[in-house]
Amino acid sequence: MSLKSFAAKIFAKRIRKKTNKWAYNPIETQQEVFHDLISSATSTTFGKDHDFISINNHDDFVKRVPIRDYEALRPYADRVVEGETNILWPGKPLYFAKTSGTTSGAKYIPITKESMPSHIEAARNAILLYIAETGNADFVDGKMIFLQGSPELSDKNGVKLGRLSGIVAHYVPRYLQTNRLPSWKTNCIDDWETKVEAVVDETIYEDMAIISGIPSWVQMYFERLIERSEKKVGDLFKNFNLFIYGGVNFEPYRAKFENMIGRKVDSIELYPASEGFFAFQDSQKEKGMLLQLNSGIFYEFVKADEFFDENPKRITLKEVQIGVNYVMIISTNAGLWAYNIGDTVQFTSIKPYRVIVSGRIKHFISAFGEHVIGKEVEQAIKEAVEGTDIRINEFTVAPQINPAEGLPYHEWFIEFENDPGDLSSFAQKIDKALQDQNSYYFDLIDGKILKTLEISKVPNGGFNKYMKSVGKLGGQNKIPRLSNDRKIADKLNDL
Repeated sequence: MSLKSFAAKIFAKRIRKKTNKWAYNPIETQQEVFHDLISSATSTTFGKDHDFISINNHDDFVKRVPIRDYEALRPYADRVVEGETNILWPGKPLYFAKTSGTTSGAKYIPITKESMPSHIEAARNAILLYIAETGNADFVDGKMIFLQGSPELSDKNGVKLGRLSGIVAHYVPRYLQTNRLPSWKTNCIDDWETKVEAVVDETIYEDMAIISGIPSWVQMYFERLIERSEKKVGDLFKNFNLFIYGGVNFEPYRAKFENMIGRKVDSIELYPASEGFFAFQDSQKEKGMLLQLNSGIFYEFVKADEFFDENPKRITLKEVQIGVNYVMIISTNAGLWAYNIGDTVQFTSIKPYRVIVSGRIKHFISAFGEHVIGKEVEQAIKEAVEGTDIRINEFTVAPQINPAEGLPYHEWFIEFENDPGDLSSFAQKIDKALQDQNSYYFDLIDGKILKTLEISKVPNGGFNKYMKSVGKLGGQNKIPRLSNDRKIADKLNDL
């Protein structure tokens, strides 16, 4: 055992103990965060406009601060971007994390000196809790790769601006710098396809122990490694035993990854966003990710099926239930207040509080009243491929409301690595799994309102071609699993 791995184990035990302290005192922890946030922002423009000085509890907060998305918060956010101080949070942000908004153009999410540490510590702690649970720390001596956006930053009225993953790259601890790949020069390449080639050049002969990134990005990287080396990734990197990912559910990719690697490897799921680092997988034995309750983020939840009501009920952590689909609302020490990030979550545990990301509140199919969400289609396709050699590169689903003939249906666009042969049988398996999860969908099929889903095969590389055509290849972009319209579907049909 090396000195570095020995030290990592000691540090891991310390972090495990520290984490347990707040994880098993969740309500008190959140109450403390809530009061700290309100008191810190009382003298800001937002605090004065919303009478923070009179807020003593959650009910007071709900009365004074409505739920907002970025577009609704824009009058304040624009003033921050223009360089004004003390608008949403005391002083000015350290950074703006630039993201692509679907309806409001580019979004500039503030990151402050108070919020920045949580982005770094949560990712670090995820690895340390893995070490504490498994005792495996050998990988700390190997090479690590983090596929991410460019670390090059620009200036926006005196505040540094960039992608979140690029901002975080500036905070990699010095003791990891010698082990970390790719190089700074390669990380700065903007074009994703060019970048992947350069990453392969730098890593193909290295001893990679940890690989991290959004699964769809890593998949491209693995495919190029295999093509260049004519070896499985696990044979190329014999000490590769830990995959760290976030951004999308890994399950639809798992079978293909295990085939590309040639063996199973442990994985850690992260839930980072520009707005905050919300959760990470703290156990290889338990389902879900540990919600970060002491990171300057106060959480509220609204039942997803009530969210678009006129006055949906906002609840705190102590009222949530396991298995219910909630829209997650956050208030943070970066100056986001009752902010809707657009994600839906479900709790898998309340002792401690663990969540899974079930989808996006705007990414669903309910063209016929079926209320199908991302978690359900991902689970359906997982069940359909179990026990087979079918492997899927990518997929998305859209409603077909006006077919040329017959009943309407859900159209599944799937890019297969290997063709299942009998598409009709495979579609029936997916459909059955979806019906088992969603009673609304079952009733529509059973009542002959909808017919069984149909699969449209996307040619190899088709999803990447689509993403490139809309300027979203690489970066922090990913294919929506569900659409309630046919904007993506029509473009895929034109490939």
